[in-house]
Amino acid sequence: MNLSVLDIAIIFAYIVGILGIGFYISKRASKDMQSYFLGGNTMKWYYLGLSNASGMFDVSGTMWTVMILFVYGLKSAWIPWLWPVWNQVFVFVFLAIWMRRSKVMTGAQWITFRFGDGKGAKLSHIIIVAFAVISVLGFIAYFFEGIGKLCTTILPWDMSFYLGDWFVSSERSYALIICAITTLYTVKGGMYSVVATEILQFIIMTISCFVIGYVAYTSVSAEQINAAIPAGWKDLTFGWNLNLDWSNTPFPAVNQKLETDGFDLFGLLFMMMLFKGIFASIAGPVPSYDMQRVLSARTPSEAAKMSFTTIWVMYIPRYLMIAGFAVLALVYLVPELNGMGANMDFEKILPFAINKFVPDGFRGLLLAGLLAAFMGTFSAFVNSAPAYIVNDIYRKYINDKASDKKYVRLSIISSIVLVMVGIVFGFNAGSLNKLTLWITSALYGGYVAANLLKWVWWRFTGYGYFYGMLFGLIASTIKLFVFPEIVDIYVFPIILLFSLIGCLLGTYLAPLPNREAVKNYYRETRPWGFWGPIKREVMAEDPTFVPNKDGGRDALNIVVGIVWQMSQVLIPIYFMIRENYYAAAWTVVLVITSVILKKNWWDKLKDADEVPAAPQPVKEKLVKIG
Repeated sequence: MNLSVLDIAIIFAYIVGILGIGFYISKRASKDMQSYFLGGNTMKWYYLGLSNASGMFDVSGTMWTVMILFVYGLKSAWIPWLWPVWNQVFVFVFLAIWMRRSKVMTGAQWITFRFGDGKGAKLSHIIIVAFAVISVLGFIAYFFEGIGKLCTTILPWDMSFYLGDWFVSSERSYALIICAITTLYTVKGGMYSVVATEILQFIIMTISCFVIGYVAYTSVSAEQINAAIPAGWKDLTFGWNLNLDWSNTPFPAVNQKLETDGFDLFGLLFMMMLFKGIFASIAGPVPSYDMQRVLSARTPSEAAKMSFTTIWVMYIPRYLMIAGFAVLALVYLVPELNGMGANMDFEKILPFAINKFVPDGFRGLLLAGLLAAFMGTFSAFVNSAPAYIVNDIYRKYINDKASDKKYVRLSIISSIVLVMVGIVFGFNAGSLNKLTLWITSALYGGYVAANLLKWVWWRFTGYGYFYGMLFGLIASTIKLFVFPEIVDIYVFPIILLFSLIGCLLGTYLAPLPNREAVKNYYRETRPWGFWGPIKREVMAEDPTFVPNKDGGRDALNIVVGIVWQMSQVLIPIYFMIRENYYAAAWTVVLVITSVILKKNWWDKLKDADEVPAAPQPVKEKLVKIG
């Protein structure tokens, strides 16, 4: 790619700027663990929301979304429900409030808050720490591999060299440089640095999204798009089968991609996505950067507002970029993509679009935006895992009397070691492909049942949590290595059942231990669910306690929230493909759902911060004799 002096200057100014921010605010982060990992719970919710959105703006994920939009058309709006993408709606409606009421620093520390400090709780604590650390290592390796490929695609310099007899490719060199820079400002400034730099990165990425949207909208016409797509590509609705045939289009090879994905029974796929999505969403976020932003909020209501902000600031700009890249590929990349067959590499759209359509200056801004998208996600993971090592291992089991400075110093060392180990994994990505799949698939596959029950069932114990996670992990690993050809979503009910058996076996191994800890959790968190015996005991001790009766309202807000989020996916896509009536209709849906959420959710948040009254000791009656 040809870069002007102005483009290069913008890229270097961005890198110097984020390093400067990290070092400038590092003093605020070094006071204690609370400041380093949670920003001292002093940061405003909209700053945290922008930061969280930046962390979720993954380049590789964006390119994957470009691919599914290209291949499946409007039906691709449903496919991210596999994750499910709307789990963030559950978080902002009620889970963020419940999590923030715990006043803990990490997801593992929350386990002690929920189950107490018995043997079962300790086992649960250990398995969630292992889950957090191993998953972060896997993602660091994944990002290391991805950023090297991205940099060699968009940057013009050959960075390969020989170190003795060892050849270091440009991909590895670029990845090492970018990861080192990101790690430097992350460990120096902690959570303050991550949030401040991610806000800057989000602004750059948003501008980049609108630039790509403008370039694509002015470079293609509705007629060109219609000539490149098959019948049904613009249909959001679907039947039992997918019914997309690319044979009579400029891209007949896409049919091979459809066969490879195995999504032809789209009706069945949708039902499975809905089934998995509800359970996975109630389970809550995994212990990574998303949960850390929730725990960093000043109050429970601000934690909810932060999660809400993550959606509305990110989706429309991001999908404008996604739709822009997709239509540019449909119209201008016919020979290049056809030559790849079913293995279409959509990252090649990036240099093509930027080099051909974007003028000097904006080209540098776009490249800085792509780097920002990577660095924001990478820094969020690097900042989240050391808290588990230092706070949940060293402080809890080794030395709980060290100084704050020592804890912060160990956190910095832990971050650097984790990045180094993750990079070693990245260097051996070819031989570690199965391990990476195991980390991302097996670990997350076994997460759902135990983490759903911990919120809503009074009898659930630490042993139940541990065995539920363990059984789910075993089932997911068997699926990965014995039945790798089966699409994960279709075996989810089996994995869920296997994990649920572990939960029940572990729970009924012994009577409920740490009953007082469970009562304290219920009193502080105030969840809805199956809490009958605990609720009666808490209310007997404190007659002023008011149980949570908002389950029905939360369910309604979740349905409205999913439609609200979906509208923000569809509006930019319909706009880009010139379906203006549909874009206008979904804009009306966005307005209506926003009004409902304002009245039925936002206006009720003031109640989320009310502190329950402490139980009053029972006073003995004095009886006067004589």
